[in-house]
Amino acid sequence: MNFRIVSDSSCDLGQERCRNLGVELVSYYVSLGDETYYREERDISTREFYQRMADLPGVFPKTSMPTIEDYLEAFTPAAEEGIPVLCICLNGPFSGSCQTARNAAEELRERYPHARVHVMDSHLATVLQGLLVEEAVRLRDLGLTLEEAAAALEPLPQTGRIFFTTDDLEYLRHGGRIGKAAATTGALLRVKPLIGYENGELVTDGIAQGRKKSLVRVRELFFRYVEREGLDLKRYILATGFGLDREEHRDFAQKVYEGLLERGYDRPEVKKPYQIGVTIGVHTGPTPIGVGLLRRAEY
Repeated sequence: MNFRIVSDSSCDLGQERCRNLGVELVSYYVSLGDETYYREERDISTREFYQRMADLPGVFPKTSMPTIEDYLEAFTPAAEEGIPVLCICLNGPFSGSCQTARNAAEELRERYPHARVHVMDSHLATVLQGLLVEEAVRLRDLGLTLEEAAAALEPLPQTGRIFFTTDDLEYLRHGGRIGKAAATTGALLRVKPLIGYENGELVTDGIAQGRKKSLVRVRELFFRYVEREGLDLKRYILATGFGLDREEHRDFAQKVYEGLLERGYDRPEVKKPYQIGVTIGVHTGPTPIGVGLLRRAEY
């Protein structure tokens, strides 16, 4: 390896997947119902986290970002071996994780003056950040240097787009994404939010009546975007993500791929489904589901 890859756990790749990819995962912390904080994907699995949310309705989780010490633990082995590090972090405006990683890199260089750590603000979240990390892995395995890989990855975040929905507006209200009146009205009318992610921000894509219609609308929004932008899906990577319900996700994902084929597209490169993690889950509850895509690096 010409360089090693580190990411905070908001990439939603999970511990086992990161281990298989050769990526060091730095955990966010989560607390649910008490003041005990667990390291995401270390002390508590994503599935266990969602199951506890489902079992404790009305109890809202809290997260805390990784510490300087957490990042130093991830960076130090590479520094000791003289291997450069590429660290990919959650969108800066969402969290201080990226700045913490940069502070850790500065502290590392005080002990190892020749240490090379490139901290990248992904400007992405959840599955898009994960896709960027997976592209970094591909470039690393092709033999690119740290500098070459960072340059190839730099234009990709602006190509990322997510379309998703969730079943419970109360988590969005508690996280400050919508007001109490909107959440109450939405619950009474059984409407579900359609949410997007583009250009580093969450955006509103409308509402739908009930869960089934919201899943249909998410797929329609995705298909419409691909057609409107005239995307060549051979140049993109596609991923679907979900919270707790794997069966619901399996049906959703199958209809995404079938819909693309019906519209004349070849099946795009598709990554293993993502289980959406704690960082987004605290705002969506245990029921997020959606689809995202990111352009491949030009290698």
